[in-house]
Order: sequence, then structure tokens, then C-alpha cells
Amino acid sequence: MTSSTRPARLRPVLTALALTLTLAAATGCGTEVASDTAAARSASATPAPDRAELEARARAVQTVAEHVWVTEAPGYTLARQSVGVVGDDGFGSVYTTSGGGQIQLRVERLPHADADCTDGPAAGSAQDPVVTCERDGEQWYRATESGHAYAQEQGDLVVTVSGAREEVDRAALRAAARAAHRADDHELDQVLPPSGEAAGRQPVERGDLPPVGDGAPNNDVGASG
Repeated sequence: MTSSTRPARLRPVLTALALTLTLAAATGCGTEVASDTAAARSASATPAPDRAELEARARAVQTVAEHVWVTEAPGYTLARQSVGVVGDDGFGSVYTTSGGGQIQLRVERLPHADADCTDGPAAGSAQDPVVTCERDGEQWYRATESGHAYAQEQGDLVVTVSGAREEVDRAALRAAARAAHRADDHELDQVLPPSGEAAGRQPVERGDLPPVGDGAPNNDVGASG
């Protein structure tokens, strides 16, 4: 089913995606870690740090351990420098390929309507209109002409896996979305910055995005960028 209906936060999510991926590309991939965390865990006999340490490391990046999610996708690795807080206590990260493909994972507190296509019609952008918004299994798939995303609701959280359509096809994005899960202690140890180490670059939060409407940036005189 294809619809002109447009969730209010689709544009902010995809705008933030573009800005975050630009930062991830600019910082290089010297701190990438394998996305196959299950294989990495089984290959190591080293026990994970105790839970108290992991929770402290999560607080150091201004989030909580329960909001840290990870995913797996063939050929993609986590860019450690992309790990950071989203909103007040959410979580964001970027997975990359050697060929330039990038997938963004975001976990944040959002209303139920932001996870699906039930919030009613909203005007799309002439530059990047919504072309698809539909149910796909247990998740919702939304796409503009340039970007697309899968979203699922987990309690009071919305987990979004997104990417640029020219870099990540829908099958790869779907696989990453279905593989997304809350990090266990071993995965937290792999993803979170070590104790005492400065956190990675924080995912971009646009200060000029209005909380309602189609989410287009506010370009009025005096608006912050």
C-alpha cells in the first residue's frame, strides 16, 4: 500500500540521518567494530564488566543501558565514533560498509503515532515527498524519495533503522531492522566508550526543527541552526 500520509517526525528523522552520516563519514572509520557481536562474544572468553560499570559507561554518554540497542547486517560494522545520546536519554549509532553504505539506528522516547502511519495526513515536502508508508511485518516502513526507515514501538520507545535509498536497499534495511535488539552486557561492553574515555561524537539534534507540522526547518531570521 502506497500513501501520501506522512508521519510528523519522518522529515526530522531523515534530516538528522543525513547530518549524522555526514559526521560519521568525516571522522573516518578507524574506530569501527564488528557488527557480528554474537560471533565476537563467542570468540572471547573474557567476561563482560559488571553491570554497575556498564551502567556508568552508559551515563557517561548521557543515556541508560536499557536504551542501548544494536543490530547486525551483512557487510556493515559499527562506527564507534558515531555512538551517542539522542534526545534526553535515547541512543544513536551508525553502521557502515567499506563501499560507503550507512545505516543509522536510533532509539528515542516518542509518541506511539511516530512509530506508525496512524497520525493522520500531513503535508509533504515538494523537495522530498513521502512516497510510501505501510505496515511490513511487525514494523512500519516509511520512505521519501531519498531516504527510508523501519520503525517499531518498544514500550515508550521507538526504534528506527534508516538509511539513504541510493546507499541501502529495502531488503538490507529490513534485515537490519529485524535484527535490532536491546544490547546484552557483552554488546554493551563492545559499543559503549570505555570508562574514563570521552564519548564519541553525539548524533546531531537539529535545534531549528519544530515539534509539530511536517518538520521542515525554521529558516526565519533569528532561528538557530
